[in-house]
Amino acid sequence: MFLQLWLTFAPVADKVAERLNVTLDQVNWLSVVYMVVAIPLSFITTWMLDTWGLRPTMILGSWLNMAGSVLRVVGVLSYLPVYTWFPIVMTGQVLCALAQPLVIFSPTKLAALWFPEHQRATANMIASMSTVGIQESVPPMPPSASADTSNSESFSKGIKSLLTNKAYMVLLVCFGSGIGIFTCFSTLLDQILCVKGYSNDFAGLCGALFILFGVFGAAFLGLFVDKTKLFTESIKISMCLTSLVCTAFAVVSQLGEQKVIIGAVCALFGLFGFAIYPIAMELSVECSYPVGEATSAGLVFISGQIQSIVYTTLLTTLTTKLTDSSQSVCAAGDDANLNWMATCFFVIFFHTPYRRLNMEAEAAENHSIQTETQGLLNNGTDT
Repeated sequence: MFLQLWLTFAPVADKVAERLNVTLDQVNWLSVVYMVVAIPLSFITTWMLDTWGLRPTMILGSWLNMAGSVLRVVGVLSYLPVYTWFPIVMTGQVLCALAQPLVIFSPTKLAALWFPEHQRATANMIASMSTVGIQESVPPMPPSASADTSNSESFSKGIKSLLTNKAYMVLLVCFGSGIGIFTCFSTLLDQILCVKGYSNDFAGLCGALFILFGVFGAAFLGLFVDKTKLFTESIKISMCLTSLVCTAFAVVSQLGEQKVIIGAVCALFGLFGFAIYPIAMELSVECSYPVGEATSAGLVFISGQIQSIVYTTLLTTLTTKLTDSSQSVCAAGDDANLNWMATCFFVIFFHTPYRRLNMEAEAAENHSIQTETQGLLNNGTDT
């Protein structure tokens, strides 16, 4: 639902601009505002999740989301003065943007507290791809040793620990770049394709294919990683495939009358790219444990929002200039170059032990030894 609210206007940007009597740049800000709001609020959200817990944070996010959605509807009612439409819609969009971090940071925390190590990636994937009801902040019994010691570091200490963790910083920069590429693609897809004569309906179909195949990709990768624990290898391969598809999109989006090819490329972009998100969130916890799950996942998300603003602003400027020419080409080529730079850097420099899994394995071994020792002592006493 949060994804739908964020991208409501992007597939029909020209129609929205005409309806609200504003410019295309102003319509783009209905999407960009999510990134701007998320940067300062994310720090508060990580603290709330690690301090208040899941349930109160999710409830607050849901109420903000509902209030924002109502305002978005009110803002386009015909009996209101035209000059009030865009400000009211933007206010509603801001409220929805305030709600987004409160919910989008929750899956990693949910997976850590409620699920054992062989189910966490799948649980993160399901929670990331849908809306899931949460009745309690923590389960009656912790499902793993890490859940029992969750939030063992304070928020401020956790931030300092993350900023000095080399593997985490590589993940933060590179995966944050991937979020930026995804945001640019989703926000500007209609404006890129319409340059070559493709309709809003087709741009919306491409966006739907991207998300639909992304869900399938995330489901498969989540199950695979839970079975194999190949977090790093899975993400590196997926990032390389995503970069290839991104490069292909940069080429085919410059061509006219190629709906089948463009649709297929968008589907593959979602299949390989969207699938990375829940696994990367889990990997951010693995390489930074015992830092709080919301904190480690939250900083990666903040990095993505900062890079999203930079990329979207840059590519919007380039696209506006190019569409004035009869020989217009899309600005997606820069998008692909940025994606390859991040991918190469991540593949070469990212290496990390899985700290949370290692701790849980050690705890399980110690528990087994204690159980065996206690059994021997009991046998000796009985004798």
